[in-house]
Amino acid sequence: MLNILTEKNSIANRFIAELRDVKIQNDRMRFRKNIERLGQIFGYEISKSLDYEENDIETPLGVAKVSLHTNRLVIASILRAGLPLHHGLLSYFDSADNAFISAYRKHHKDGTFEINLEYVTCPDLEDSILILTDPMLATGASFAAALDVLYRHGNPKEIHLVTIIASTHGINFLKRTHPRCKIWTGAIDEELTAKSYIVPGLGDAGDLLYGEKLQE
Repeated sequence: MLNILTEKNSIANRFIAELRDVKIQNDRMRFRKNIERLGQIFGYEISKSLDYEENDIETPLGVAKVSLHTNRLVIASILRAGLPLHHGLLSYFDSADNAFISAYRKHHKDGTFEINLEYVTCPDLEDSILILTDPMLATGASFAAALDVLYRHGNPKEIHLVTIIASTHGINFLKRTHPRCKIWTGAIDEELTAKSYIVPGLGDAGDLLYGEKLQE
């Protein structure tokens, strides 16, 4: 299942526009905040797909019947760029468990790269609702590598992949390799360069969030 926020007009359009805008990107705090806001919107949309049961809630004047979700959620993020999305989701699913994966592109002189995973911390995923976040879905390799490692910690009931900008190539790759995942994205861009960067995209999300990193 593929869900695209910008298929319907909403305030999400403004947040995505500001993330792409080179004149606004220099404001790192605003860039982080806009990704966090989109995480909250994704959280609200995902909440509509959860399981619910009716509860009696005592008020000062009586009892109100309210339907509350019954699922155990685990929010997982690919470091470092996934952190603001993680915070946005966690602000809505505040009782969720959390997982973190360190993944990065290891570039070679011939222009190719591989995904290196160096750190994973994860709770039991058995029968949980897993939400995996990374703001950019280019080739899909980082998401796929993270999922393959997370599966070692149990079999989730459902898997939701959350990203801000996705490429058509990356979406098709994940549909083939991990067909059970539900993909949530802010927008889809068609072009992927020879170096696997999304065009028009928004640039390097990690650098825009936290500053440039030293290359190996």
